[in-house]
Amino acid sequence: MVSYLVQILLPKESGSGRAVEQKWFDCLLKELTDKFGGATSFLRAPGEGLWRNGGVTQQDNIAVVEVMAKELDPAFWGSLRERMQRDLSQDEIVIRAHEIIPL
Repeated sequence: MVSYLVQILLPKESGSGRAVEQKWFDCLLKELTDKFGGATSFLRAPGEGLWRNGGVTQQDNIAVVEVMAKELDPAFWGSLRERMQRDLSQDEIVIRAHEIIPL
């Protein structure tokens, strides 16, 4: 049976520069756990993201949230992305999926 690992790359600070509260991450994890039966967050060891924007290098500290899903529901993930972008004042939040191949 095919299943997917869905990864959500989230900034640790909102677009306005304020730290994203732990409560926000807790609510997201609860929502994903309720829908998919579990979720994993990597919040305490954030990654560092660098990107070029108009010739200027910008930086974000990011957290990763992962969910294993039996099927992909683009409407759900699109709606979640839009809500998170509003909540966190972001132009784009990356949500990506990888097929899981049992070894």
